[in-house]
Amino acid sequence: MPAGSDRSAGPGLPALPHTWRPLGVRVAVAGLGLMLLVVCAAAWFGFDESVRERFTLLQRLTILVMGAGFAACGWALARARVTAEMETLVVVNGFRTRRLEWEELVAIHLPAGAPWATLDLADGTTISAMAFQGSDGKRARDGVRQVRALIDRAGRREA
Repeated sequence: MPAGSDRSAGPGLPALPHTWRPLGVRVAVAGLGLMLLVVCAAAWFGFDESVRERFTLLQRLTILVMGAGFAACGWALARARVTAEMETLVVVNGFRTRRLEWEELVAIHLPAGAPWATLDLADGTTISAMAFQGSDGKRARDGVRQVRALIDRAGRREA
């Protein structure tokens, strides 16, 4: 969007900057992570002292490293977001952040049954927008509509 445009994106559109995040994935990561932690802690403290003593240092470290790996994967999934700013659209998927100028964006799609939305870029490539999860239903479709309207508005301002 041009620098001279106002912060309000227009009727029915969010004020910029605006961030969209997936709901279901974040709830699932938090819930499953907490359950896994509780189950592992209960199992560990449920063992007799003699059983716990048989675990070697390497085995204990392996369990901790696996837990850290699960936590890193959960963190990567939960941090997905799309932020619309005046000049750019910032897409965060996992540990990668992409800043896209509005002129680079052609369209956004969330087909029925797709796991997440896809952004079409002017150079013919696509990137995923994992902030719009198909499992979030109406929430994701509404977000995609808002981003689509912002892309269309940016295209009209260029013309």
